[in-house]
Amino acid sequence: MTEREVANRSLEPARPTTSAVIQLQNLQHKYGDRIALAGVSFEVRPAEIFGLLGPNGSGKTTTFRILSTLMLPSAGRALILGHDVAREPALVRRNIGVVFQAQSIDVKLSAEENLMLIGHVYGLRGAALKKRVAEMLSRVGLADRAKEKAETFSGGMQRRLELAKGLLHHPSVLLLDEPTTGLDPGARRDLWQYLQILRNEERVTVLVTTHLMEEAERCDRLAIYAEGSVVALGTPAELKSEIGGDIILLETSQLEVLAQGIAQRFRLRPTVIDNRVRLEIENGHRFVTDVVEAFPGEIEGVSVHKPSLEDVFIRRTGHRFWTEEEEGSGNKQLATGN
Repeated sequence: MTEREVANRSLEPARPTTSAVIQLQNLQHKYGDRIALAGVSFEVRPAEIFGLLGPNGSGKTTTFRILSTLMLPSAGRALILGHDVAREPALVRRNIGVVFQAQSIDVKLSAEENLMLIGHVYGLRGAALKKRVAEMLSRVGLADRAKEKAETFSGGMQRRLELAKGLLHHPSVLLLDEPTTGLDPGARRDLWQYLQILRNEERVTVLVTTHLMEEAERCDRLAIYAEGSVVALGTPAELKSEIGGDIILLETSQLEVLAQGIAQRFRLRPTVIDNRVRLEIENGHRFVTDVVEAFPGEIEGVSVHKPSLEDVFIRRTGHRFWTEEEEGSGNKQLATGN
């Protein structure tokens, strides 16, 4: 089979498969002396939206770069559709679409011209290319703006054009790095609805990195990263169910004293996080009355909520996803740095 035949064959729609689409086997990577990935292993199934959730510096972006063939791992293996990303990068690239966090479209070109250009890169020509470009622009809701320059588009429209670009060659796998960065809530919602259509109708497997809890909730399954390792893996519901009950946060001026008192009196294991005493307990609303009565005048504030993905992160790591100071800054930079 010639190189052109292989390329053309790769442009056909993905066929359903029952084996894992993406496999990470003890994946490791270092930047000098700093460990970015400390032996990550998981599988992504066919036609699922799989999320990598974690703060900056946790390893999710390094994983993304290895899967998109932009860097080689220090050790371990990563496979996409059975192809080793380090040893067979050309075969991997023919079967993946990639949408980076940084913009890759040419804003001085029209939507149509952007897609024609990437189509030529993948070996598409003539009527077949024009048909595919028109199909993709229609699919992402840009058919009526095909001749307009991308610089006139809103952020959401530009991101949809990025998606069309990544999907032009019928990839089996779509990799997205923080795809909703800079988008307003409406544009974020539209993007996720389209990802669900890709999964349900096109049977495309989607892997997305994010640091947003509400986006992670939309994934079929996710891996939660912290300090180069996967600390939790499963569906959002499965991960939250491991906590059970409710989360209680108590405000007091005597944090350690209150925590020790609760531990002794109720035989529980409270923790002190961000100047609050934190408890995981069933029937939290009933327990609030008991604990306030047990320590009169010591508790200054109480909140109760059902377990969230952040609570899963706290249970597995012992600290919050965000710091209190950074939440109040309005910038919401991540607690662990870049």
